[in-house]
Amino acid sequence: MKYKKLLDYLESWLVCSILIGVIAGLGAILFSELLELATNFFLAYIVNYKPPAPAGEGITAIPDFSSVRWGLFPAVTAMGGLISGIIVYSFAPEAEGDGTDAVIRAFHRMGGRIKNRVPLVKLIASSITIGSGGSAGREGPISQIGAGFASLLSSLLKLDERRRRILLVSGMGAGIGSIFRSPLGGAIFSVEVLYKHDFEVEALLPAFVSSVVGFGVYSMFKGTMPIFKTSLQSPPLDPLSLLSYMALGAVSGVFALIYIKIFYGTKFYFFDKIPVPKHFRPAIGGLLVGLIALIAPQSTGMGYGWLQLAIWGKISPLLLIIIVITKMFATSFTISSGGSGGVFAPSLVIGGMLGGALGAILSNYTQINPASFVVLGMTSFFAGAAKVPLASIVMVAEMTGGYSMLVPAMLSSVISYVVSGSSSIYLEQVRNRALSPAHKEEFSVPLLKEI
Repeated sequence: MKYKKLLDYLESWLVCSILIGVIAGLGAILFSELLELATNFFLAYIVNYKPPAPAGEGITAIPDFSSVRWGLFPAVTAMGGLISGIIVYSFAPEAEGDGTDAVIRAFHRMGGRIKNRVPLVKLIASSITIGSGGSAGREGPISQIGAGFASLLSSLLKLDERRRRILLVSGMGAGIGSIFRSPLGGAIFSVEVLYKHDFEVEALLPAFVSSVVGFGVYSMFKGTMPIFKTSLQSPPLDPLSLLSYMALGAVSGVFALIYIKIFYGTKFYFFDKIPVPKHFRPAIGGLLVGLIALIAPQSTGMGYGWLQLAIWGKISPLLLIIIVITKMFATSFTISSGGSGGVFAPSLVIGGMLGGALGAILSNYTQINPASFVVLGMTSFFAGAAKVPLASIVMVAEMTGGYSMLVPAMLSSVISYVVSGSSSIYLEQVRNRALSPAHKEEFSVPLLKEI
């Protein structure tokens, strides 16, 4: 009987999950191409600044800063914010800011519904925001794109809210799994990110299917090579090294709290109080990012190329620290002003640079490799900031091929998760399933019935 129920469960979701995976994979390809086109136009052509790419996606080369048109940097980032703001607030205000948080809100509070026009608006606006130098990532947009199609499919099939929500999670997992070449991590992320201390277990198998299919479609055009190239050996596990991993987890947790405070402080106490229409606030955020770029251009865009250079040990500890600080503010100015993008990539960059700086110090006293601390910093910082320790461990391992780092990653991520407490970069997360409006009937069993 158990096997029959499992078979019926898989059959009922298999076709939908495969279809969602195909569309999400194609959407990830289109998003990647539009983002590259926007970057080449705004940064490479106008500013004459070509940001380095990670080894799995292009050429990792330090730009020739002597030829950069510095005076145009603030103008271009402001222009990108202005165009993005006008598009978003004119056609789909739901596409503002971080897309993953919007998907989480749709799951808990909107019956799994996303307006049909949101994915297209998010696709265009995010390409412009990031391509013009805004400090944001691909996770938010592709989450909303995949989930948006899942919502459309649910409407066409006239599914109830429970099934609609499951497909929504599958769509998010498919998008993440494809564009980050992390099928297992993408599926886990989609069921873990909804809560601070829980999982949406029922959606896990459909998310696995859609994520793998999305990854397969995307890799047909973009290849299967991990985004980052590393050559990490098995890490030392002696007592002193274990203490170093624990120290990284604690530092990551503290900096995650600082990042969250800056992120939402910027939104609630600055941008939300500016007496101008929302359409123009991303332009103000873009201008501020452009001014930061005059000091630290490494803080613009996604920053994956600079993260790759940090893994290879080609960035000084002082510059690593500068990037940590400026990236926090650049991301806050971009997303909190209403710019369209995600917070996953900036979080990896902040965490990786933080880990690299700490690793450079600790390597003088222990056997640890500073490059390994870049990877561990990526994992532990996002685990604390987003309350997704398991997804962080798996996704970073898939993105870097650094499976040998699983043991120290587990240690540092859990400590960061604990140190950062209940604070999260995703404001729409709820504590657990019992507190989610999506499960209010399930957990509201009358007392007499229980007795």
